[in-house]
Parts: sequence; structure tokens; C-alpha cells
Amino acid sequence: MKNILRKIVVASVAVAAIALASNSAMAASRVNVPFNFRVGGKVCPAGDYTVQQGLNHNVVILASTDGATSFTWLLQPGNASPLDKAVVLKFDGQGNNSWLRSVQYGPQVTPRLDKGTDSLEHAGLEPVTVRVVTGR
Repeated sequence: MKNILRKIVVASVAVAAIALASNSAMAASRVNVPFNFRVGGKVCPAGDYTVQQGLNHNVVILASTDGATSFTWLLQPGNASPLDKAVVLKFDGQGNNSWLRSVQYGPQVTPRLDKGTDSLEHAGLEPVTVRVVTGR
């Protein structure tokens, strides 16, 4: 009886560890933004960023890989299919005049992030989309 109980406990721990490891591996995605951009009143340099969902799955975290910059936003249902696993950053403009518009994490998306900026600054800017490079 002790052997059976021990095997059940060991099997349960192994399954939990595998599930946690696979969930953690999928939790962060790396994106390369090839231009400087603005968000939340800050200028963020071009480079690698990680995008991950918070533990409660209602927030998304965008952080530079060097740890210098980090943002957290609430997520809401988006237009994507519930099975969509894409991680997408959408920008207004390109080059030094870019504003982060939204972050999509699977079927969820942030509200518009650049709506507080001066609309004249956005006049005539083309939208730019940056998709995930590695991760998810």
C-alpha cells in the first residue's frame, strides 16, 4: 500500500512539474523592435523586449531584456480567434516618431495605449506591426 501511495505522489509531482515548466516556457515571448518608440510618456530604445502574461491572465507585461524599462497593462478580449496564440505589438508611425498603440497576447489585447497623445503628432503616420520573434 505504501509503494502504491508513494508512486501516486511521485507521479503527481512529476506531472505538476512538467505542466509548470511548459507553462513557464510559454509565458514569455521575445520581440525585437527595430526602432525607438514612445509609450506612457517614455521613450524606449530599439531592441529586444519580452512580452508575458501576468499570473491572473488579465495583464500583459512588456519589459526590455536589460531590465531598464517595464510596463504593465490590463488585457481585454480582442478581435482574434480564441485559439490565436500570436503576440503582436502595434505602433503608430515608424522611426523616432513611433507610439505603441496596443499589445496583443493571444486572443486578448490592451486598450489603445497612445490615445492620450496629441492627435496632430499622429497625423499621416502609417501603422506598423511587430510580431513575436521567439517564444510563444
